[in-house]
Amino acid sequence: MSRQKVLTALPVYNEVNHLEPVLSEVRKYSQAILVVDDGSTDGTSKLLDELSDLFVIHHPTNRGYGAGLRSAFEFAQEHEYDAIVTIDCDGQHQPCLIPSLAESLKSPEDVDIVSGSRYLQSFAGDTPPPEARRAINMRFNQLIQDELGLNLTDSFCGFKAYRVSALSRLDVTEFGYAMPMQFWVQVVAQNLKFREYPVPLIYLEEERSFGGSLDDSEQRLKYYLEVFEAEKHRWKDELVQAKPKQFPAAEAPTGCSF
Repeated sequence: MSRQKVLTALPVYNEVNHLEPVLSEVRKYSQAILVVDDGSTDGTSKLLDELSDLFVIHHPTNRGYGAGLRSAFEFAQEHEYDAIVTIDCDGQHQPCLIPSLAESLKSPEDVDIVSGSRYLQSFAGDTPPPEARRAINMRFNQLIQDELGLNLTDSFCGFKAYRVSALSRLDVTEFGYAMPMQFWVQVVAQNLKFREYPVPLIYLEEERSFGGSLDDSEQRLKYYLEVFEAEKHRWKDELVQAKPKQFPAAEAPTGCSF
Protein backbone atom coordinates (compact mmCIF):
# COMPACT_ATOMS: atom_id res chain seq x y z
CA MET A 1 0.00 0.00 0.00
CA SER A 2 1.40 3.38 -0.97
CA ARG A 3 2.10 5.89 1.76
CA GLN A 4 -0.35 8.76 2.22
CA LYS A 5 0.68 12.20 1.06
CA VAL A 6 -0.28 14.25 4.13
CA LEU A 7 -0.46 18.02 4.55
CA THR A 8 -0.61 19.63 8.00
CA ALA A 9 -2.41 22.98 7.98
CA LEU A 10 -2.44 25.65 10.66
CA PRO A 11 -4.90 28.55 10.42
CA VAL A 12 -3.36 31.45 12.38
CA TYR A 13 -4.31 34.95 13.43
CA ASN A 14 -1.95 37.03 15.57
CA GLU A 15 0.01 34.03 16.87
CA VAL A 16 3.51 35.51 16.85
CA ASN A 17 4.17 34.29 20.40
CA HIS A 18 3.18 30.69 19.67
CA LEU A 19 4.18 30.24 16.03
CA GLU A 20 7.83 29.22 16.31
CA PRO A 21 7.50 26.71 19.19
CA VAL A 22 4.43 25.11 17.60
CA LEU A 23 6.06 24.86 14.17
CA SER A 24 9.18 23.40 15.78
CA GLU A 25 7.07 20.49 17.04
CA VAL A 26 4.96 20.14 13.88
CA ARG A 27 8.11 19.79 11.77
CA LYS A 28 9.00 16.60 13.68
CA TYR A 29 5.81 14.88 12.51
CA SER A 30 4.93 16.41 9.14
CA GLN A 31 6.94 16.83 5.97
CA ALA A 32 4.45 19.22 4.36
CA ILE A 33 3.19 22.21 6.35
CA LEU A 34 0.82 24.98 5.31
CA VAL A 35 0.18 28.07 7.42
CA VAL A 36 -2.84 30.21 6.53
CA ASP A 37 -2.20 33.68 7.95
CA ASP A 38 -5.61 35.29 8.35
CA GLY A 39 -4.63 38.94 8.16
CA SER A 40 -2.39 39.02 11.24
CA THR A 41 -1.18 42.40 12.47
CA ASP A 42 1.17 41.40 15.32
CA GLY A 43 4.26 40.35 13.36
CA THR A 44 3.05 36.86 12.46
CA SER A 45 3.01 37.71 8.74
CA LYS A 46 6.59 39.01 8.77
CA LEU A 47 7.81 35.98 10.68
CA LEU A 48 6.18 33.61 8.21
CA ASP A 49 7.80 35.38 5.28
CA GLU A 50 11.20 34.65 6.82
CA LEU A 51 10.59 30.89 6.88
CA SER A 52 11.41 28.83 3.80
CA ASP A 53 10.44 25.30 4.82
CA LEU A 54 6.67 25.62 4.64
CA PHE A 55 3.84 26.86 2.46
CA VAL A 56 2.15 30.13 3.41
CA ILE A 57 -1.11 31.72 2.34
CA HIS A 58 -1.71 35.32 3.43
CA HIS A 59 -5.22 36.72 3.69
CA PRO A 60 -4.90 40.50 3.22
CA THR A 61 -7.45 41.10 5.99
CA ASN A 62 -8.86 39.03 8.82
CA ARG A 63 -11.64 36.90 7.35
CA GLY A 64 -12.23 34.36 10.12
CA TYR A 65 -11.42 30.84 11.28
CA GLY A 66 -13.67 29.18 8.71
CA ALA A 67 -12.02 31.17 5.92
CA GLY A 68 -8.62 29.88 7.03
CA LEU A 69 -9.85 26.30 6.83
CA ARG A 70 -11.43 26.88 3.42
CA SER A 71 -8.11 28.17 2.06
CA ALA A 72 -6.33 25.14 3.51
CA PHE A 73 -8.86 22.75 1.96
CA GLU A 74 -8.50 24.39 -1.44
CA PHE A 75 -4.71 24.19 -1.25
CA ALA A 76 -4.82 20.49 -0.35
CA GLN A 77 -7.08 19.75 -3.31
CA GLU A 78 -5.08 21.84 -5.77
CA HIS A 79 -1.82 20.12 -4.76
CA GLU A 80 -3.35 16.62 -4.74
CA TYR A 81 -2.67 15.58 -1.17
CA ASP A 82 -4.29 12.40 0.12
CA ALA A 83 -5.01 13.75 3.61
CA ILE A 84 -4.95 17.03 5.46
CA VAL A 85 -4.61 17.40 9.22
CA THR A 86 -5.73 20.71 10.72
CA ILE A 87 -4.14 21.85 13.97
CA ASP A 88 -4.47 25.08 15.93
CA CYS A 89 -1.43 27.25 16.58
CA ASP A 90 -2.12 28.15 20.21
CA GLY A 91 -0.21 25.22 21.73
CA GLN A 92 -3.35 23.36 22.79
CA HIS A 93 -3.00 20.51 20.30
CA GLN A 94 -0.27 17.87 20.28
CA PRO A 95 1.68 17.63 17.00
CA CYS A 96 2.90 14.12 17.88
CA LEU A 97 -0.65 12.93 17.11
CA ILE A 98 -0.58 14.16 13.50
CA PRO A 99 0.58 10.83 11.98
CA SER A 100 -1.90 8.69 13.92
CA LEU A 101 -4.80 11.04 13.12
CA ALA A 102 -4.01 10.75 9.41
CA GLU A 103 -3.55 6.99 9.72
CA SER A 104 -6.96 6.67 11.39
CA LEU A 105 -8.59 7.74 8.13
CA LYS A 106 -7.80 4.35 6.65
CA SER A 107 -7.81 1.96 9.60
CA PRO A 108 -9.74 -0.18 10.29
CA GLU A 109 -12.43 1.28 7.96
CA ASP A 110 -11.86 3.94 5.35
CA VAL A 111 -13.44 7.13 6.65
CA ASP A 112 -13.59 10.67 5.34
CA ILE A 113 -12.98 12.56 8.58
CA VAL A 114 -11.32 11.84 11.90
CA SER A 115 -12.41 14.41 14.47
CA GLY A 116 -10.44 14.99 17.65
CA SER A 117 -12.37 14.82 20.91
CA ARG A 118 -11.12 16.25 24.18
CA TYR A 119 -13.88 14.50 26.12
CA LEU A 120 -13.69 10.85 25.04
CA GLN A 121 -11.23 10.00 27.77
CA SER A 122 -8.98 11.59 30.39
CA PHE A 123 -5.24 12.09 30.04
CA ALA A 124 -2.66 13.01 32.63
CA GLY A 125 -2.24 16.78 32.63
CA ASP A 126 -5.71 17.59 31.25
CA THR A 127 -6.83 21.12 32.07
CA PRO A 128 -10.53 22.01 32.12
CA PRO A 129 -11.95 24.65 29.77
CA PRO A 130 -13.75 27.77 31.00
CA GLU A 131 -17.21 26.74 32.18
CA ALA A 132 -19.07 28.72 29.50
CA ARG A 133 -17.09 27.09 26.68
CA ARG A 134 -17.70 23.59 28.01
CA ALA A 135 -21.41 24.35 28.46
CA ILE A 136 -21.76 25.54 24.86
CA ASN A 137 -19.91 22.48 23.57
CA MET A 138 -22.21 20.17 25.56
CA ARG A 139 -25.27 22.07 24.34
CA PHE A 140 -24.31 21.55 20.72
CA ASN A 141 -23.27 17.94 21.21
CA GLN A 142 -26.82 17.28 22.37
CA LEU A 143 -28.38 19.44 19.65
CA ILE A 144 -26.41 17.65 16.93
CA GLN A 145 -27.49 14.31 18.35
CA ASP A 146 -31.15 15.33 18.54
CA GLU A 147 -31.29 17.06 15.14
CA LEU A 148 -28.74 15.13 13.06
CA GLY A 149 -28.43 11.76 14.78
CA LEU A 150 -24.70 11.99 15.48
CA ASN A 151 -23.35 10.89 18.83
CA LEU A 152 -20.62 13.50 19.31
CA THR A 153 -18.57 14.17 22.43
CA ASP A 154 -16.79 17.27 21.06
CA SER A 155 -18.40 19.35 18.33
CA PHE A 156 -15.79 22.15 18.29
CA CYS A 157 -12.34 20.55 18.30
CA GLY A 158 -10.20 21.91 15.46
CA PHE A 159 -7.74 19.00 15.49
CA LYS A 160 -9.00 16.88 12.60
CA ALA A 161 -7.87 14.74 9.68
CA TYR A 162 -9.73 14.86 6.35
CA ARG A 163 -9.54 12.64 3.29
CA VAL A 164 -8.83 15.21 0.59
CA SER A 165 -10.99 13.42 -1.98
CA ALA A 166 -14.00 14.13 0.29
CA LEU A 167 -13.38 17.87 0.63
CA SER A 168 -15.18 18.67 -2.63
CA ARG A 169 -18.39 17.59 -0.89
CA LEU A 170 -18.00 20.33 1.73
CA ASP A 171 -19.03 23.90 0.98
CA VAL A 172 -17.56 26.21 3.62
CA THR A 173 -19.35 29.55 3.40
CA GLU A 174 -19.38 30.34 7.13
CA PHE A 175 -16.02 32.04 7.65
CA GLY A 176 -16.24 32.67 11.40
CA TYR A 177 -16.04 30.52 14.52
CA ALA A 178 -19.44 28.96 13.78
CA MET A 179 -17.97 27.01 10.88
CA PRO A 180 -18.26 23.71 12.87
CA MET A 181 -22.03 24.19 12.99
CA GLN A 182 -22.08 24.30 9.21
CA PHE A 183 -19.60 21.45 8.99
CA TRP A 184 -21.59 18.87 11.00
CA VAL A 185 -24.76 19.53 9.02
CA GLN A 186 -22.84 18.90 5.81
CA VAL A 187 -21.21 15.75 7.18
CA VAL A 188 -24.69 14.29 7.54
CA ALA A 189 -26.21 15.81 4.40
CA GLN A 190 -23.33 14.53 2.27
CA ASN A 191 -23.26 11.08 3.94
CA LEU A 192 -19.62 11.46 4.90
CA LYS A 193 -18.02 8.77 7.04
CA PHE A 194 -16.33 9.85 10.25
CA ARG A 195 -15.08 8.80 13.66
CA GLU A 196 -13.90 10.63 16.75
CA TYR A 197 -10.37 10.35 18.11
CA PRO A 198 -9.37 10.94 21.76
CA VAL A 199 -6.98 13.86 22.33
CA PRO A 200 -5.84 15.56 25.54
CA LEU A 201 -7.85 18.45 26.95
CA ILE A 202 -5.60 21.49 27.25
CA TYR A 203 -6.63 25.11 27.72
CA LEU A 204 -3.68 27.48 28.04
CA GLU A 205 -5.41 30.86 27.76
CA GLU A 206 -8.80 30.97 29.44
CA GLU A 207 -9.31 34.61 28.47
CA ARG A 208 -8.53 34.10 24.78
CA SER A 209 -10.81 36.39 22.79
CA PHE A 210 -13.29 35.40 20.10
CA GLY A 211 -13.52 39.04 19.10
CA GLY A 212 -16.13 41.74 19.74
CA SER A 213 -19.58 40.64 20.87
CA LEU A 214 -18.63 36.94 20.59
CA ASP A 215 -16.69 37.20 23.84
CA ASP A 216 -20.12 37.23 25.47
CA SER A 217 -21.14 33.57 25.74
CA GLU A 218 -24.84 34.31 25.18
CA GLN A 219 -24.12 36.22 21.99
CA ARG A 220 -21.79 33.45 20.85
CA LEU A 221 -24.45 30.82 21.52
CA LYS A 222 -27.02 32.84 19.55
CA TYR A 223 -24.63 33.15 16.61
CA TYR A 224 -23.90 29.42 16.58
CA LEU A 225 -27.61 28.57 16.71
CA GLU A 226 -28.39 30.92 13.82
CA VAL A 227 -25.72 29.33 11.63
CA PHE A 228 -26.85 25.82 12.57
CA GLU A 229 -30.51 26.51 11.76
CA ALA A 230 -29.65 28.25 8.49
CA GLU A 231 -27.48 25.34 7.41
CA LYS A 232 -30.17 22.80 8.23
CA HIS A 233 -32.58 24.79 6.04
CA ARG A 234 -30.01 24.99 3.25
CA TRP A 235 -29.64 21.18 3.17
CA LYS A 236 -33.18 20.26 4.21
CA ASP A 237 -33.85 18.02 1.21
CA GLU A 238 -30.59 16.10 1.60
CA LEU A 239 -31.09 15.72 5.36
CA VAL A 240 -34.43 13.98 4.83
CA GLN A 241 -32.68 11.14 3.00
CA ALA A 242 -29.40 11.21 4.94
CA LYS A 243 -28.13 8.43 7.15
CA PRO A 244 -25.31 9.17 9.61
CA LYS A 245 -22.06 7.37 8.83
CA GLN A 246 -20.43 7.36 12.24
CA PHE A 247 -17.88 4.68 13.08
CA PRO A 248 -16.68 3.74 16.58
CA ALA A 249 -14.10 6.08 18.07
CA ALA A 250 -10.45 5.35 17.40
CA GLU A 251 -8.26 3.71 20.02
CA ALA A 252 -6.43 5.90 22.51
CA PRO A 253 -3.26 7.41 21.02
CA THR A 254 0.08 5.80 21.80
CA GLY A 255 3.64 6.97 21.32
CA CYS A 256 3.08 10.44 22.79
CA SER A 257 3.89 11.64 26.29
CA PHE A 258 1.31 14.09 27.60
